Amino acid sequence: MGTISALVFDFGGTLDGPAHWLDRFLLSYRAAAIAIKRTELDPAFDHATRIGYGATRVVARFGMTDLVRFLVGHQFEFLRKSGPDPIRATLEDSGAAGRHRFVEAVTNSFVRETSAGLAHSREVLGPLKGRFKMGVVSNFYGNLDRILEEAKLNQFFAAVTDSSRVGIFKPDARIFEHALKKLHCAPDAVAMIGDSLTKDCAPAHKLGMRTVWLRTEPRSDEDSDVPDVTIGSIDEVAQIQW
Repeated sequence: MGTISALVFDFGGTLDGPAHWLDRFLLSYRAAAIAIKRTELDPAFDHATRIGYGATRVVARFGMTDLVRFLVGHQFEFLRKSGPDPIRATLEDSGAAGRHRFVEAVTNSFVRETSAGLAHSREVLGPLKGRFKMGVVSNFYGNLDRILEEAKLNQFFAAVTDSSRVGIFKPDARIFEHALKKLHCAPDAVAMIGDSLTKDCAPAHKLGMRTVWLRTEPRSDEDSDVPDVTIGSIDEVAQIQW
C-alpha cells in the first residue's frame, strides 16, 4: 500500500459528534420531555431526511440551526399524523403554539451538542492540516459547504463532496471517486474516516482506500475485514501510524 497523503472524513456522526443523528435527535426529544423510543422516531427521521434531500434549492441557504429546525418540523408533522397514539395525542393537545415550542426545544438541544462537536473537531483537525490533504464526503442536503464555513471548518478541506450536490449518495462508491478526483489522489493514498461500516468503510475499502471506523455501533463478523483501523474517538486519528 502507498503512503497516506490525504484523509477524507464523513460529516454527520463523525465531525459533528460521536453519534448518529437519529440517536442525537432521540436524546433531544427526551430532553424536551417527549417520551419517544428510537423505533418510534426512526420513521419520522427517515421521512424528514428524504424531504430534506429533495429540497436542496431551499435548504442550500440554511445554516445548521435552520437546517435542524426544518428537519425537526417535518419529523413532528410525521409524528402528529402517523406516530404512536400517545405521541399523536401529546402533539395534538399541545396545539400549534405548543408544537412550535417543542420544535424549538429539540432544535436548540441538538444544535448545542452539534456545535460542541464541531468545535472539538476544529481542535483535532488543526494539527492534521500540515500533514495531510483533507476532504469531506457526506450524505447531506446541499448546504454542507455553508455548514462547514459557519463552523469555521472550511479552512481545513480541499474537497467537499455533498451527496445532494453531486447526485450520488453513500454507499455508492462513485461519491468517493468524486472526492478522490477533487483531491487529485489515488485511492491507496487516502484514508476514509467515518462512523458507518456500511456507508463509509465498505465502499471506500472496495476502491482500495484505507479505512478508519469511528466505532459507534456493534461490529458484526462479516464486517471484520472492512476497517483497517478502529477508533473510539476522533482524537485518535492523529495517533494512527500509517
